[in-house]
Amino acid sequence: MNENDRLCLLIVDEVEDNRKEFKKIFPDDYEILEAVNEQTADKLINENNFDSVIADLKFIAHLKDNKKISDVPLVAIVDPNDENAGEMAIEIGAFEIVTKPFNQTIVAYRVQNVIKHFEDLRKIRAIKDGKISELHKYIEIDPLTGLMNRETFYKRASNLMQENIEIKYYVIYFDISCFKAINDLFQIETGNLILKTAANYFNKSIKNGLCSRIEADHFVICVPQANFDIEKLIIGLDRAVRSLNITHNVLFYAGIYPVSNPALPVDQMCDRANMALRKIKGNYMNRYAYYDAGMRELMLQDHMIVRDMEAALNENQFAIFLQPVYNIVKNSIESAEALVRWFHPANGMISPGKFIPVFERNGFIVKVDRFVWEEVCKFINNQREETGDVLPISVNVSRLNFYNLDLLEFLLGLLEKYDLEPWMLKLEITESAYMDNSHQLMSIIRVFREEGFPVLMDDFGSGYSSLNMLKNLPVDVLKVDMAFVRELEESERAYMILKFIMNLAHNLGMDVVVEGVETQKQLDYLVNLGADKIQGYFFSRPLPVNDFKKLLEKSKEK
Repeated sequence: MNENDRLCLLIVDEVEDNRKEFKKIFPDDYEILEAVNEQTADKLINENNFDSVIADLKFIAHLKDNKKISDVPLVAIVDPNDENAGEMAIEIGAFEIVTKPFNQTIVAYRVQNVIKHFEDLRKIRAIKDGKISELHKYIEIDPLTGLMNRETFYKRASNLMQENIEIKYYVIYFDISCFKAINDLFQIETGNLILKTAANYFNKSIKNGLCSRIEADHFVICVPQANFDIEKLIIGLDRAVRSLNITHNVLFYAGIYPVSNPALPVDQMCDRANMALRKIKGNYMNRYAYYDAGMRELMLQDHMIVRDMEAALNENQFAIFLQPVYNIVKNSIESAEALVRWFHPANGMISPGKFIPVFERNGFIVKVDRFVWEEVCKFINNQREETGDVLPISVNVSRLNFYNLDLLEFLLGLLEKYDLEPWMLKLEITESAYMDNSHQLMSIIRVFREEGFPVLMDDFGSGYSSLNMLKNLPVDVLKVDMAFVRELEESERAYMILKFIMNLAHNLGMDVVVEGVETQKQLDYLVNLGADKIQGYFFSRPLPVNDFKKLLEKSKEK
C-alpha cells in the first residue's frame, strides 16, 4: 500500500470508455493511473507502487514479466463471449478476471479481494521458519472454498495417477450454468455460497480422489473410474444447491475425460474434459458428456488452424468470394457481399465454419477482416477501371474490430489508397456485437454513417433481436436471418413476423435484404410480402472473383 494509505490501481486498456468505467467504480478511495499501451504501463510501473494492475487480456503476458510487479495481483479484462478467455487469462498470469460489460459491484468486490489476498500472502511470507508448513498450506488452497488451487491440483493429480498406474482415472471438469446471471441478480455472497456448498459436497463425496476449484465457477476432480457414478454425483450436487433456497435454477454440467495415458500433462486432460463439457453446456437434457476421438479430431483441427493461420495470410492462401444481392423489382444485381475462403496447400479449401470461430476466439479475425476489406477495395477499383461502373460491396466487421482505436482511420486509409467513396464499401455488423457493448457500438456506427459508410445489421433475428434494438441502432439496412426464410413454407407465424419486421424497418427508413433464399416457393412468398432485395443460393452461391465478373456481365446483357 502507498504511503498516503490510498490504494493505487493501474488500468491498462486501449479503450477509453473502459478506463472511464473503472474510474467510476473506484472514485474516492483509490488513486487511479491509466495506460493505453505496454510502453506507458512499463513507465508508470517503474515510477509508482501499485496495489493491483487491471489490464486487457492482450497485455497480461507482457505485464507478468515485469519484475517490479511480480508481487502485485493482475486482473484481466476478458470478453464474455470467448469461452476460453478466462482460462487463457489465468494460464498466462492473471490472478482474477472481470468481464465486459462491467458490473460495478462485482468488479469492486473482485479487485478488493485480490488485493487483500496478496496482502495476506505478503504477511505470511514474513512468518519465520516455524510457520513454513502453514505457509505452504495457505498457498496451495483456494481461499474461498478450501479446495486445492489449480497448480496444486495439476501437481498432485499427476503424482496420484502415475503412482497408481494400475488404476484407471477420470478427470472431470464442472461448470455452473448462468453463474454470471446469479452474480448479477443476487448479492455476491449468494454466488460465493453456491461455490462453497459445491466444494463441501465434493469434499464429502469424492473418495480416493482429488478436488479443485480451478477458477471462477469451474471445478475439477480426479477420481478412480471403478464404482464412480456421475449421475449420482450430479443429483447430489443439485440437492445440495436446492437446499440453499435460491430462486434461480442452478445447474452443474460436467465433461469427463477417461485417462488413457497418466503421463499426459494434467492441464491437457482438463482441456479435453472441458471440450466435452462445451459440447453439452446449456442442454437441459444432457448434463454430462464424455470426451471421445471425434473431439480429439476437432482439437487437432483447431491446432492446425492456429498453427498455419499466419503463414496462410502471408502466403495469400485466403481469397474473397462474392455473393450478389438482387433487386427483384429492377431484375438486376445491385450489390454483393464479400466472404472469405481459405485454400490450404495440404488440406484444400477449409470451411469458414471451421476457421472463423477459431479466429474470433484468438483475435486473428481482425487481421483477416482487414485483408478482406483491402481485397474488396481492390476489386471495386479494378471494376471501375475495366467497366466504368461501381458495384457497392459489403464486408463483415467482426466485433473484435470495435476494440481497435484505429478502425475508422484504417477504413478511410483504404478509401484514399484506392480512390473510393464511402458509399462503395458497406459495413456489416452482427447482433452479437450489439449485445457485447451496445453504447460503444452505437457510437461507432454513428461515426461510420457520418463519414458516409452504409451500415448493415447482418443475421437479424438470429437470437438477440428486439424492438428496442431497432429503435436504438442507427443502421441503414437489416439483413434478415435465413432461419425465418426456411420456415416460411411451414410456419404462418414466421410469415407474419417477417412481414412485421419488414414493415417496421421500412417505416424507420431502413432497407431490408432477405438472406438464405433457396427455392422458388420462398421467393414467391417474399414477393407477396413486398420484399425487393434478395440474397441466396436460388440466385447464386458465393463466387470466386472472376466468376462473379462473368455473372455481372450476363446480368447487364439481360
